[in-house]
Amino acid sequence: MRALLVLLWLLHWLPLPILGRVGDGVGLVVFWMVKSRRHIALTNLRLCFPERPERERRVIARQHFQAYTRSMLERSILWWASEQRLRRLIVVEPGLPLHTLQSGPTILLCPHFVSLDVAGVAVALEVSGCSVYARQSNPVFDHALRKGRSRFRPAALFSRSQGIKPVIRAMRDGMPFFMCPDMDFGTKDAEFSPFFGIPAATLTAPARIAALTGATVIPVVATVLPGYRGWKVAFLEPWDHYPGHDLAQATRRMNHFIETHILQTPAEYFWVHRRFKTRPPGEPDVYASAVRVTKEARLPRGLPV
Repeated sequence: MRALLVLLWLLHWLPLPILGRVGDGVGLVVFWMVKSRRHIALTNLRLCFPERPERERRVIARQHFQAYTRSMLERSILWWASEQRLRRLIVVEPGLPLHTLQSGPTILLCPHFVSLDVAGVAVALEVSGCSVYARQSNPVFDHALRKGRSRFRPAALFSRSQGIKPVIRAMRDGMPFFMCPDMDFGTKDAEFSPFFGIPAATLTAPARIAALTGATVIPVVATVLPGYRGWKVAFLEPWDHYPGHDLAQATRRMNHFIETHILQTPAEYFWVHRRFKTRPPGEPDVYASAVRVTKEARLPRGLPV
């Protein structure tokens, strides 16, 4: 792992157009070699886009592997490039809502697009925040990940095992909560909510935390700029009347928002995650096939949760 981190550090000196093209090329190789993850991505796309031809879904899957691999290599820039370089490469639209962040508890709701770490950097360049992340099994990489995400401002990074109480305390101390809510962690603190019409185990934490703290929820979407020019981070309008009195409706509203933005850049969503791993009682495993998926970590687990 130390050798891999040294390689990543060396890569951050490359111009982004070169690094991006390297990522695209490696992503093509990964698409053809890692059959288990390719199967997951194609299954997700088949479930979410049944009306699209299989050939089109394979193109999206291939482009996703390229985008995902790019994001892993481009993390070297996020972790080690200068602040000046990052400010040139990250376009923030319309701008970080500092007034809202300073006015009270805030949840920055960032779905799992491959560039979501860029959104985290865009926030960290201006303010300290808190987030929950998946602790990495390798302590060297775990340390590098934590250091990379907190190098500009002090950040409170909590592991999922710590629960939600430290997040609530950090929010009440004035830290915005950078939250990525759209992964399948089972039925605990979740309910089955439609995601492209498929029941998906969806965390209810965004609605519950917003209700508990009175937090303003600001959606954040990070996407890749064309031509290897960098990234765009969009801080959208805060959600009105969220979560309301209906937890299920609030959860459906969140999923619908994510669906809308996936349709704009479908290849950049995190399709290699088993989004429909947890099934309602009596429903079969949608990923079962001749290609058995035995490990969740066939690709690097580099995206935060």
